[in-house]
Amino acid sequence: MSLDTNRCEHAEATCAYALEAVPESEVPAIEAHIRGCADCRHELESVRPIVKRFVAWPADMLRPSPSLQARLAHRIADEAGTPPVLRPAQRWFEPDWETVAPGIECKLLASDHERDRISMLVRLAPGASYPPHTHAGIEELHLLDGELWIDERKLFPGDYNYGPPGAGDDRVWSETGCTCVLVTSTKDVLR
Repeated sequence: MSLDTNRCEHAEATCAYALEAVPESEVPAIEAHIRGCADCRHELESVRPIVKRFVAWPADMLRPSPSLQARLAHRIADEAGTPPVLRPAQRWFEPDWETVAPGIECKLLASDHERDRISMLVRLAPGASYPPHTHAGIEELHLLDGELWIDERKLFPGDYNYGPPGAGDDRVWSETGCTCVLVTSTKDVLR
């Protein structure tokens, strides 16, 4: 086996960058180096098609558990005689419930400003009602617990409701209280 002694010393970091396996803090420096290094640009171009083939692989093969990642990092570090490069732990912070009207609380999960869409958990207290409204886009609701009336239809846990654009709901209320997942437009019109 012959080693390419003319290879850029940053080629390994370029490959790690292609695999998205470098700490966020190092990305700007690596990108700046790649812009200025023809060898690393060529390395990146040759690795990208291989990385794109990984899309079909199961996620657990590409992103092993944190404990396996740590064991591998320590083993590689021991063999290389260098400190282990550990992936920083990613923490998920659960959003807070926000009171948006008397008896109605929401927990925003995601928003898509380009398409004016939001997804959220919605919780209605017993006896609470949502004002009449017209859907600006598709509205999808999945009831998690409790009971919910949408006009003359009573939903139970596990039920799904689809509201097409332009349709309206005159009365949405819960006798028992409920929690649902709601995906809707930010442009709905209250009546």
